[in-house]
Amino acid sequence: MKSKLIIGWREWAVLPDFAVPEIKAKIDTGAKTSALHAYRIKKIMRDGVPWAEFFVHPVQRRKRPEVKCAAPIVGEREVKSSNGIVQTRLVVSTILELGPFAQKIELTLTNRDEMGFRLLIGRQALTRRYLVDSGLSYGLGEPEAQL
Repeated sequence: MKSKLIIGWREWAVLPDFAVPEIKAKIDTGAKTSALHAYRIKKIMRDGVPWAEFFVHPVQRRKRPEVKCAAPIVGEREVKSSNGIVQTRLVVSTILELGPFAQKIELTLTNRDEMGFRLLIGRQALTRRYLVDSGLSYGLGEPEAQL
């Protein structure tokens, strides 16, 4: 078995496709798919391919900075949120950098204003690379240390 990187229940992540150099992420092994706080979500077409345009507030509990993003839509999914409400969400594909690894993942777009973290990283993005230590926080270090 290949050794896996041990990460904490929360870590700093990077979304380079969205020009988001650092964002606090909650590692959630109970969630299958990852989710990103997004608002003003709009479907558009680029060269016949469906894309989502949306805005992100990468800093918790702050309205600034506001980052305009775009990503190809790979589908729509019904997701049951932590409060039990089923919501249809757009699913986009992008690169996630978590520690030394960069990989393409799927993210659902949803308003996470009321949630503590702007990014939730689910099981699909963790498989085969990471082990989660639920007692560890920011095991990969502060943003400057990992970038």
